[in-house]
Amino acid sequence: MKNIIRIVFSAAILTSFITGCSKTYLDVNDNPNIATDENVTAELLFPQAASAAGGLQTNFAFLDHWMGYVSPNGDYARDQTETSYNIDFTFSNGVWFNYYNTLFDLHLVKTKALVDGGDTALAAASMIISAKLFQDLVDVFGDIPYSQAFNNSESQHPAYDKAQDVYKDLLASLDTAIGYMNMPAPISFSTVDIAFHGDQAEWIKAANTIKLRILLRQAAVDNSKPSDELNKIQQTGGVLGAGESFSVNPGYINELNKQSPIYSVAGYTPEGTKATAVDAANAYIINILSSSNDPRISRFFLTAGGSYVGNVYGDAPGNMYSGANTSYFGPGIAGSASQDQWIIPSFESMFLKAEAVARGWLPGDTKTTYEDAVKESFVWLGVPDAEAEATSYLNNADIANWDNAGSSTESQVKFIVYQKYIAMCVIDPLEAWCDQRSLHFLPDNDFISANPSRISNTLPVRLLYPQTEYTTNSENVQAEGNIDQFTSKIFWQP
Repeated sequence: MKNIIRIVFSAAILTSFITGCSKTYLDVNDNPNIATDENVTAELLFPQAASAAGGLQTNFAFLDHWMGYVSPNGDYARDQTETSYNIDFTFSNGVWFNYYNTLFDLHLVKTKALVDGGDTALAAASMIISAKLFQDLVDVFGDIPYSQAFNNSESQHPAYDKAQDVYKDLLASLDTAIGYMNMPAPISFSTVDIAFHGDQAEWIKAANTIKLRILLRQAAVDNSKPSDELNKIQQTGGVLGAGESFSVNPGYINELNKQSPIYSVAGYTPEGTKATAVDAANAYIINILSSSNDPRISRFFLTAGGSYVGNVYGDAPGNMYSGANTSYFGPGIAGSASQDQWIIPSFESMFLKAEAVARGWLPGDTKTTYEDAVKESFVWLGVPDAEAEATSYLNNADIANWDNAGSSTESQVKFIVYQKYIAMCVIDPLEAWCDQRSLHFLPDNDFISANPSRISNTLPVRLLYPQTEYTTNSENVQAEGNIDQFTSKIFWQP
């Protein structure tokens, strides 16, 4: 594992070369020292691609802002585009490019693994990560290039697949991946696998967790029990549980461009200065954590002047605290440069399971399953004496005590998801945004931008397609019609 990080950063350069160049009939000379599609193997590409997939978690700083987790401090001018929700077609360029670039690398791994060496385990791992990333893209944009996305030999202008069709095919793809993962893996898989280190049963649980995430995302518009899929999840080992986070680590170290991705943006530079001088705590989440005496606050954020201090997102800089007087990110988020980079934390999977139990989709006691998820959040964040602290919180905080969850399925689901929202602070704001768009579970609108120039009192329901698509794939993106960030809902939004 100590050497894999060297492979990751070398492979990143090689992949860039491969994807940026192509042979033509004019290429008559071969240089054996140049990276080509023929000599970059699936095993070389996978650690880089998996690490990049983990790094995508840092692409959603704007959602950390929108969802009330993070706020810029008063040392900086207000971002008028983001804080007004008046986003344009350039706003999403980075998310689109970074996701498709990583998905292309994973596509190469799958293709090479199956064609070149018959490595079904490596192909399956790539397919499982790809399914998670494609779901993310659907959840952000709706219809997306999918079936033709990487058929460059047939078309460099891929058509858009309907979001519902992508979701359906992802479930089928995960079935195939689980079948592959049940086959014997080569000895090298445990070395190349920077997520579960060759544990194929854990990979299957990760696939099932993504399946459950896909199924639950649609529950607000179709709560019919997807029995066949749920049975398959239970028959193949269930979802990730306590201590079973889906995370990656090729051997991150405290050197420039080699730190854990989240630490590089929310921790400290190799020289020891803050990784970001702009962002710190949002007053919205600080108020929730403080008012409920939530011990996790010290893991999410540091004190400033002896207190936990957040800024109101979108407020005028003159009304805000400076960076030196605002709570920076705590050790539960950015603990060390060598920490694992999560893709799906264990507690997130357990909250998904709790929601499924509340809906009657999976067997179990809803209260117990919910409380186990909350406890796992405390453990995952590293709260001292986590079990006892979590138990006290569950008993004494009104927003956590199951006696206040109500008796209806809807009220219990929202109760669970609200606690999931708190647990996901700065960890997965995309998941929180999805839950808010489908369930509208937040009890107030205090997370909404305070910018008086905002064009809506509600969050956008999606991002616009990036300008790059209108430039390079105009016919297909224009076939999607006029897209509005407030009215063009994703298919699973009620």
